[in-house]
Amino acid sequence: MLSQERQSLILDIIKEQGSVTVTRLTEILQTSESTVRRDLSYLANKGKINKVHGGATALGQEFIKLEDNIEEKLTKNTDEKTKIAQYAASQVQDDDFVFIDAGTTTLLMTTFIKNSKATFVTNGVDHAKQLAKNGCNVIVLGGKLKQSTEAIIGLVAAKNLQNYSFTKAFIGANGISEKQGYTTPDTEEAMLKAVTIEKSFVTYVLADSSKFDKVSAVSFGSVDCACIVTDKCPNAKLKKLTVIKEVL
Repeated sequence: MLSQERQSLILDIIKEQGSVTVTRLTEILQTSESTVRRDLSYLANKGKINKVHGGATALGQEFIKLEDNIEEKLTKNTDEKTKIAQYAASQVQDDDFVFIDAGTTTLLMTTFIKNSKATFVTNGVDHAKQLAKNGCNVIVLGGKLKQSTEAIIGLVAAKNLQNYSFTKAFIGANGISEKQGYTTPDTEEAMLKAVTIEKSFVTYVLADSSKFDKVSAVSFGSVDCACIVTDKCPNAKLKKLTVIKEVL
């Protein structure tokens, strides 16, 4: 059995049972304790499970209190974000009127959009620069600049959004869970994201697998109000609530 297959099976067992011992996994997988322990260490380092003495337990729902700045975000899960961004960019057609949210995955997305005839609206300063550099028609929302994430937010930006109706919107989220839906730490950013969803025919939430089963302070939509593009969704229940595209 390939390591990826073993690790996927281990995750399924832990999700179903809540916890499992190394001994039990060696019996199920018909492999050595050292191999199981390596798999558990790998999954724990990836943030998929809690590794404990003698086995592993499922992750509890994590509450996000603080938000990383944009420099810190750019260093995390880069490969996963790049794959997500590349797929998201491929969904843009020349006749689209698109909103692109501020954020690191959406910023990566803009690097894959070149000479598109679509029109783009964004609240990300760097996003606008990249799109313009790539020969795209771009509109920048007015409003208050959030220093840590370089996003344009606030009531003025939300009012500006009301003037538009988008064929597609691509937004980020800090957390995704069954009960709380899509969440973010900032009230003003949440307001902007909620308006975007309301004004868009189709909304895509771009989120790597580390965002699942995490909750931040402010909810801006239920899971079923958007499609999710991710590297892998570790929560099978969410797949019953909305369309989820896994790109890895």
